[in-house]
Amino acid sequence: MSDKGKAHLNIVIIGHVDSGKSTTTGHLIYKCGGFDPRSLEKLEAAAGQADVAVLVVSAATGEFEAGVSRNGQTREHALLAYTMGVKQLIVCVNKMDMTDPPYSQKRFDEVVKNVTVYLKKIGYNPATIPFIPVSGWTGENISAPSQKMVWFKGWKVKRKDSFSKGQSLLEVIDCLVPPVRPANKPLRLPLQDVYKIGGIGTVPVGKIETGILKPGMTISFAPSNFTAEVKSIEMHHQPLETAFPGYNIGFNVKNVGVKSLKRGNVAGNSKSDPPTEATSFIAQVIILNHPGHIKAGYSPVIDCHTAHTTCQFSELQEKLDRRSGKKLEDDPAMLKSGDAAIVKLKPIKPFCVERFYDYPPLGRFAARDLKQTVAVGVVKSVERKASTLARRQAQKPIPVN
Repeated sequence: MSDKGKAHLNIVIIGHVDSGKSTTTGHLIYKCGGFDPRSLEKLEAAAGQADVAVLVVSAATGEFEAGVSRNGQTREHALLAYTMGVKQLIVCVNKMDMTDPPYSQKRFDEVVKNVTVYLKKIGYNPATIPFIPVSGWTGENISAPSQKMVWFKGWKVKRKDSFSKGQSLLEVIDCLVPPVRPANKPLRLPLQDVYKIGGIGTVPVGKIETGILKPGMTISFAPSNFTAEVKSIEMHHQPLETAFPGYNIGFNVKNVGVKSLKRGNVAGNSKSDPPTEATSFIAQVIILNHPGHIKAGYSPVIDCHTAHTTCQFSELQEKLDRRSGKKLEDDPAMLKSGDAAIVKLKPIKPFCVERFYDYPPLGRFAARDLKQTVAVGVVKSVERKASTLARRQAQKPIPVN
């Protein structure tokens, strides 16, 4: 399948265990003539690296109920996608061949009704979400309309100034709207992996969130505080002279060992507002699901861009009204599920984070504990490490008003 003229989009496949994510995605790739078994291993990447999410929900008896239960992953994955800024969502109601009776319209309508209520609750507009009954196993409604579900009249979604409609999953993907890419901002490239390739050297891999990257640029990595020159860039095994936001790339750097960099590091242009290590940051958080009370000193794992770092809630500064954002209380003694607050967090290990206002993909996060997402938040301000702040000021003077 040719990709000439197509916009570059990153799609993440999310959903409860055994809902049919890999099967559905594999069948779609097969139908499009581009099956590559190695690619399937990367399809369940973190939602924070995607432009679009395909939420796969099983319609099979018992499986849907398990996915939307308190310990199910359907709700959690949808919430994470929204929190991490994934604006476009597609819902595949999968395993329609396993409903009772098979390909049941009644079961499809029941699943759609329940999922719609939750998606609306967390912030999505259901009018913009296509719901498609599919079978990842038999291929129904994957790349062409199914003859086994003639009752399905197709999906229709609202765009800014028009409507889009169709029948299959492939048609939905073809009508997705490319997001606005902030190429005019300084470079921010969170690393997903770092490889050592024989005859080439150290090759970090990641998605460009903002800015552009070119061979010959000198880039710095935070919080590891290394600087290196970019020798070459590749995407899909093809060399690039310029890499733009949204590109998943690998790039070869000079004179930096593979053990000096790791997942969660952030690359930036050393001459234009380079990324730096944060010693602490102020965030507005919402407590979603915690069985007890959260006090100062609480230390969950913070998932922000590609980093996973334990951070301490060092100060509970303000309790807020969740709807209006108005302050309700200074220095609350504790927080519980449903509360919103301004909190100061201190990373336990070196960590790079940015203000949401400056770099949204690096300024929103989820807090995880007890094998679940306990809170979500956005970064309001960042305190930089003194040494890197001094280096940053020396390279780019701060204007004085």
